Amino acid sequence: MDSLQLLFDAPILNVQLLLDGLLVGAIFALAAYGMALVWGVMNIINIAQGEYVMLGGFVAVLLADAGIHPLFGVPLAIVLLYALGWALYRTIVFRVVDRDLFISILATFGISILLQQLANQVFGADVRTAEGGMGTLFLFDGMVTVGWVKVLACAVALLTGVALWLFLKYSRLGQAIRATAQNARAARILGIDTDRVYAATYALNAAICGAAGALVAMIWIIHPYLGLAFTLRAFVIVIVAGLGNLLGVVVSGLGLGAAESFAGFVFGVEFQAAFTFSLLVVILVLRSRVLARSRRYLK
Repeated sequence: MDSLQLLFDAPILNVQLLLDGLLVGAIFALAAYGMALVWGVMNIINIAQGEYVMLGGFVAVLLADAGIHPLFGVPLAIVLLYALGWALYRTIVFRVVDRDLFISILATFGISILLQQLANQVFGADVRTAEGGMGTLFLFDGMVTVGWVKVLACAVALLTGVALWLFLKYSRLGQAIRATAQNARAARILGIDTDRVYAATYALNAAICGAAGALVAMIWIIHPYLGLAFTLRAFVIVIVAGLGNLLGVVVSGLGLGAAESFAGFVFGVEFQAAFTFSLLVVILVLRSRVLARSRRYLK
């Protein structure tokens, strides 16, 4: 309660927490849009979502260790994670497309565990970070501080989201992905290779998560077991925003980032994950009640 009282006594703290939350929330939204893409197009809930974020983070960390600015890890992570996503689709994921949703959850959960353990063996279990060394932005006479790396990461996340939207809207592959999402059977009849579309969609999701992970490594920490937290955040954002709603995903991601920032200050950083889990439970309960009420009205 002392922390809550402090927010009222020092209103400038609310500005600090809000800015920190919004900047991080843009990265949450980036990872969540990949999940929404796979879920909407392939009807697969990708439990390995956070592991792709984690691997993208290690790409940036390795570049930083080699003396290269970790920002270059964003395009490199996109390329490497796209290749990994394509390979995993061709070996595992294609077997569960058009199957029961629960089977896809089990399959991607297995991928999640595999990637966790491989990352632990290759990179070790130590907490790592990629130092950007970009200084700090001071606002309101120095009472609010924001790392330039957070501002840059937020900008890169938003630009990546815009680039993805343009790709889906105007490119031939993007149009094929949208057509397959609307009706896969009709798309096949019209000559679209839906298997190729599914592979590109899953690989694109991994690439998006890789970009998010490289940004996370510059403003946060990375370790092999970080994935679950980002999978959970992505799931919460998609549930709130709905499938195929890019603007909704962005708004939900920013909102979740701000909510986590305030929750971490009020309850303690160690309870941030618990807050997200609790928020997921509340959202699912409310959604189930809304759906049950809608079914009653339809009857």
